Amino acid sequence: MRIIHRFFLSLLAGVLLAGTSAAQAETALHSVRGFLPDLEFTLQAAGNKTVTEEDLKGSTVMLFFGYASCPDICPTTMAQLSQVMNELGEQADKVRIVFISVDPHRDTPDILQAYVNAFDSGAMGLTGTEKQVAAVARRYRVAFQIEKPSADNPNNYEVAHSRGVYIFDANGKARYLAADTESVEVLTAGVKTLLEQQG
Repeated sequence: MRIIHRFFLSLLAGVLLAGTSAAQAETALHSVRGFLPDLEFTLQAAGNKTVTEEDLKGSTVMLFFGYASCPDICPTTMAQLSQVMNELGEQADKVRIVFISVDPHRDTPDILQAYVNAFDSGAMGLTGTEKQVAAVARRYRVAFQIEKPSADNPNNYEVAHSRGVYIFDANGKARYLAADTESVEVLTAGVKTLLEQQG
């Protein structure tokens, strides 16, 4: 897990070096405008529904990669994102939390949706085939590794994954990248900045 966390930090550092200075930043979040690709994916949602980025057009998106059986990082981050939605009040109608699973073996679309619903009823849980998940993870430089299952229980394993929250504007443009340890206040301020720009 430390290796992947260092991967995220190096990505963050690279973005900061290539991007704007802190004085130029619109919020305390790290601007990735022009350095990460637009929102683009084809994945599966609950009810056997295929979802693409087109289904999120018009919404500011807070995107997080993880898995439903994650013991610590994922539930903590999802709870933070849920608090952001509460802080937004009526503006939350223009924002979506999207949780993409990097554990397609155990996380069926329905299981995943039940998981995210426990944090926010408007959140969207998405998964797909190994190839689909790997493609979207690679697109956003998300590293993950599924550990070898125990011999007596093939469903007993952990998944190491990089940590961070990607924030896209209503046009699907990548705008901010936040550490999973970022405060609710800073995340909320970043989302509000995008909503104000959206008008």
